[in-house]
Amino acid sequence: MDTRAEIRDFLATRRAKISPQQVGLPVTGRRRVPGLRREEVAVLAGMSTDWYVRLERGHIADVSDDVLAAVARALQLDEAEQAHLHDLARAARPTRRPHRRPRPRIRPSVQWMLDSMTAAPAFVRNGRMDILASNTLGRALYAPMFDHGDQPGPVNIARFNFLNPRARDFYPHWDTAADTTVAIMRTEAGRDPHDRDLTDLVGELATRSDEFRSRWAGHDVRLHYTGPKSFHHPVVGHLDLVFEAIDLPTDDLRGLNLTVYTAPPGSATEDALKLLASWAASHDTTIAPDAGEAITAEHPIIGEQ
Repeated sequence: MDTRAEIRDFLATRRAKISPQQVGLPVTGRRRVPGLRREEVAVLAGMSTDWYVRLERGHIADVSDDVLAAVARALQLDEAEQAHLHDLARAARPTRRPHRRPRPRIRPSVQWMLDSMTAAPAFVRNGRMDILASNTLGRALYAPMFDHGDQPGPVNIARFNFLNPRARDFYPHWDTAADTTVAIMRTEAGRDPHDRDLTDLVGELATRSDEFRSRWAGHDVRLHYTGPKSFHHPVVGHLDLVFEAIDLPTDDLRGLNLTVYTAPPGSATEDALKLLASWAASHDTTIAPDAGEAITAEHPIIGEQ
């Protein structure tokens, strides 16, 4: 990805979201575009207009943290947006080259941990939204996604959301799910804009999905660690779950995330999860994230070849 273009578009879209009234500035003259003008952001950040214009054009590699903090305050960036701005500044330094990450490898102990969770769906994903490992209940929950056997490589949440028509039935609040998916991918693109696999996926989705393309152009980012999530499962019906997500340290990869879904004790969703577990146990094999391989005793861990 073009880092300078990413910086320019991110700052421009953040600027467009803030009205002069929100920051206590008078409204004077006719405005051709929504939001703040560049010179207004410069005043709020305590810098010259020329200096801010240079920043918004992508010349950000050597900018200090104090300057980035001033821009963040002027644009009223939230925690995720501030982190994204700093990620873009680091990525702009001329030490990075386009690369492909190594094939995902999940430590056996991570899979054992997942398998020990028998009452809660759980999985590990990367910032590209590939599901790299899962427990039995997690695969059962995401059965419509794992059943989509024509995907190349690992099962990918973004590809399912935007290219599979079943996604709109699976997610009762599809727009929210789609917004979240793109925001997570945008966050990952800021961390590593030179990841060719991510760039390839973005190009594929932008070419094939208008819904993805319009969301990607919004440059929204998000820290996605906890909250409610609803599903309409084809076997057990409606599920209102709560997720907790934590970043997962790894030996050779950044950006892995462990997500676990739970239901309030005594709720209808808890009963539905028990039914889903029984349904999953009745199947001799499950579909693994890697190219539709069946998980068996001889092939229990994703990435172990």
